[in-house]
Amino acid sequence: MTKTRVIIADDESIIRMDLKEMLTNLGYLVIGEAGDGQSAVNLARESRPDLVLMDIKMPGLDGIGAAKILTEERIAPVLFLTAFSQKELVEGAKEAGVVAYLVKPFRESELVPAIEIALARFKEFRALEQQVGDLSEALETRKLVDRAKGLLMDTQGLTEADAFRKIQKMSMNTRKSMREIADAILLTHQVEKLK
Repeated sequence: MTKTRVIIADDESIIRMDLKEMLTNLGYLVIGEAGDGQSAVNLARESRPDLVLMDIKMPGLDGIGAAKILTEERIAPVLFLTAFSQKELVEGAKEAGVVAYLVKPFRESELVPAIEIALARFKEFRALEQQVGDLSEALETRKLVDRAKGLLMDTQGLTEADAFRKIQKMSMNTRKSMREIADAILLTHQVEKLK
């Protein structure tokens, strides 16, 4: 089994060093460290870690801003390890898409469950995004096939079932998707109308 690849972002080098040792002892692979939010984002973009452990308060781009970028770009899940637990920071973390929040000081025994839950949630989010994308694609394909079917029914006097079978047969014969065939039928019709 491959080790979970982690980036640590904290402006205090002693904390980074302690955290790296703790994570290594727990079986995680620390692939990079950063002392500010922008460096963490750049490092994550380059190395595509499985997880970013990040403090909230850092110079320049803070943890919340960095987490927002990492979440929007779907680079990696972010787990905040911070001494700050004020309500507005927690709200900011939620809005930034942070998947877990651990308040310092924490025990080593609290770290593994937080990491594993963060990774599991991120995996679930990715799976849901994929499902939504697949459903959107299927819906768009269905709309195009229905339009092409309607066009064939109008222009060639076919029944709905015959028009569908014609698209299906063309798809199989040309080894193209029904969506590609529907697109071609609709495009051909538009070109014919321009003549």
